[in-house]
Amino acid sequence: MIRILVPAFFLAIIAALLCVRWQRVLREALQRRPELIFSVPAALSAIFCGIAAALHSFNYPLAALIVVYTFVPALYSWSMRRFPPPVWSDFILILWLWLPLEFNAGSRWVAKPAQPLVHMAAYGVSVVLGLFVFLLSRRLDGMKYNLPRSLSDVWRALIGYAVLAAILIPLGRAIGFLDPAHLPADLSPLRFVRDYLVILAGTALPEEILFRAMIQNCLMQRLGSGAGTLLLAAVIFGAAHLDNGPQPLPNWRYMIMASIAGFVYGAVFQRSSSVFASAFLHALTDGTKHWFF
Repeated sequence: MIRILVPAFFLAIIAALLCVRWQRVLREALQRRPELIFSVPAALSAIFCGIAAALHSFNYPLAALIVVYTFVPALYSWSMRRFPPPVWSDFILILWLWLPLEFNAGSRWVAKPAQPLVHMAAYGVSVVLGLFVFLLSRRLDGMKYNLPRSLSDVWRALIGYAVLAAILIPLGRAIGFLDPAHLPADLSPLRFVRDYLVILAGTALPEEILFRAMIQNCLMQRLGSGAGTLLLAAVIFGAAHLDNGPQPLPNWRYMIMASIAGFVYGAVFQRSSSVFASAFLHALTDGTKHWFF
């Protein structure tokens, strides 16, 4: 049961924050009483520790780590409330939210069978905390954290998918990143829908919030929205995949593929009304590799 409850809980919060009315209410509350931001890490730390305890993995070093991890962004947001974003220190905070997850900080204090679910909980904590800090407390413009407002967002995602398929499939085969194409054993529509939604919720949307709504958005507000900035954001996204398998690490093949994909994801994000446009494309791209390669 807990394997269902943990992702469902965090997805419910992430979905609730899509409501523009809720965003407005929470922003006004944090503007009136900025210290309320500290209730977020307190609640998230308690929830995380409860999940760890339910998995027989609670210990004081892990609890201390999650408390420090969650309270530092809240303290930063509170102390920077008079400095509108983005400022360069915002990038340091984004790294603070991202890097501990990238390198599985604290995993040595978690029993091996519990590590996947504890990591999932940490991932949920990171996304929710990032939204509260940047979307609601710092009030970073341009995150596009809302549902698509036009069917053109879907068309942009589909055009982006066609472009990426034409580039990445032959390139991936040429550099040995993709296996020969094959058909999955189960071609049922239910499987495709289920897998797509899992990839969208578990990988594509969180990564698009981090790399497009936060990193690329901040870079474009500081450096402009030209192709050079888009390329920089794409290379950052690609570099984040250097420590991913299955090829030997550092996985330069994955970096090349992810950088190209990141450029197209970024272009779709830039031209769309919602971060979901690039997330839809991201999930289609990852799903294609999962299903056919």
